[in-house]
Order: sequence, then C-alpha cells, then structure tokens
Amino acid sequence: MKFLSIAAIMFSVVLSGQDFANYAKYEKQNQEIMSQNIAPNTVFMGDSITEGWFSTDPLFFTKHNFVGRGISGQVTSQMLLRFRLDVINLKPKRVIILAGTNDIAENQGPISLDKVFGNIVSMAELAKANNIKVVLCSVLPAYDFGWRKNMYPAQKVIELNTMIESYAKNHNIPYVDYHSAMKDSRNGLDKIYTEDEIHPTAKGYEKMESILLKRLDIK
Repeated sequence: MKFLSIAAIMFSVVLSGQDFANYAKYEKQNQEIMSQNIAPNTVFMGDSITEGWFSTDPLFFTKHNFVGRGISGQVTSQMLLRFRLDVINLKPKRVIILAGTNDIAENQGPISLDKVFGNIVSMAELAKANNIKVVLCSVLPAYDFGWRKNMYPAQKVIELNTMIESYAKNHNIPYVDYHSAMKDSRNGLDKIYTEDEIHPTAKGYEKMESILLKRLDIK
C-alpha cells in the first residue's frame, strides 16, 4: 500500500507559496486553549461536515468539552499536515477522525483510496504515539457532489469505509458507523438528514450525535 509522502506534500506547499494545510485557521483558538492549560476531552478532525457541526450545534461541543477542528473543502493530506497543530498540541484525551469525502470528490486532484486510507491511518498512528485515544468514523453516504457532478461516489465511499472499519477492528479502535444509519436506497445521504445530499442539517447532526454518544457510551 502506497501512502502519501509528507516530504512531497511539503514540497508542493513551498512551490505554491500558499498555506496548503490552512495552519492559520485555528491558530488563535489553539493558543487560547494551550494558554488555559485545560486539555479538551475530544478534538474532532475533519472537513466541512465537522466544521458545520460546531456552527450548527455549538452546545453539543461545549457541554462535553469537545473541540471542532474541521475545515471546509479539505482532503486528508491537508488534515494530516495540520494534525500536530490542531490535535496533538492540544493534548486531548481523544480524537475523532471523520475524513475522505473531499478526497473522493478529488478536490485536490485524483487520489487512490489506498492513499486516502493511508492518510487516515497516519493520523491515527500519530495520535496513538502521543497517548491520544482514536475514534474512526465512516464517511457519510454520498450519491453525488453538487460542486463536482458525475463522480459517482457512492461505491467509493463504501469501499473506503470497509477499509477504515477493518483497520479499526484489527487495531481495537472504536468505529462509528454513520453510513449504515443515514443512507438511502441509492447509498446516498437520506434527504431527511440533508438539503444538498452531502452536508447534514440540524436533524442530520442530531442523528450523528446520538450514534456517536451511544458508541462512546457518553450521556
């Protein structure tokens, strides 16, 4: 299995002259957390689905001492690059990783599922090496992408989820299966949970919260 090279990613950042990983997004918030010397219970690492979760239901995060570190549009390569700043340095008890949708949408260009999976595994291994418990989540169902049509993602999502679930099982890592509970007959995100077929509505996040808290045995 071929994983993305961190050196190759960093080289592309230098060439572009841009903040490819968007390190700056949460820099101020991270500094505030570290200055308080109170570690969060859990950091949520992800893309717009995670970012939208906090903005839709901030009380869910604050009452459980959860921290959201989602960035809209990001792929797993970007999350892996910022994992130290946005997760490890905060010294949480746990990290919840929900990633892969934008890789399948090829937001940063074509990438194999093996490489996407490899990035997720690398984040999990970094967390475990720093004594942070890991929770891996299924990618949410996706039948089509509004910003990138005719990608036919449904089966790719299932294949990636199978890889993530198998890894989680083999390494005794909790796996949160949103996909099975939220899919429709097309293996897309059920319309009762979304308005654009990708991003959950408040009802969608409520469903995710119930699945997650039950899996983690948190009340």
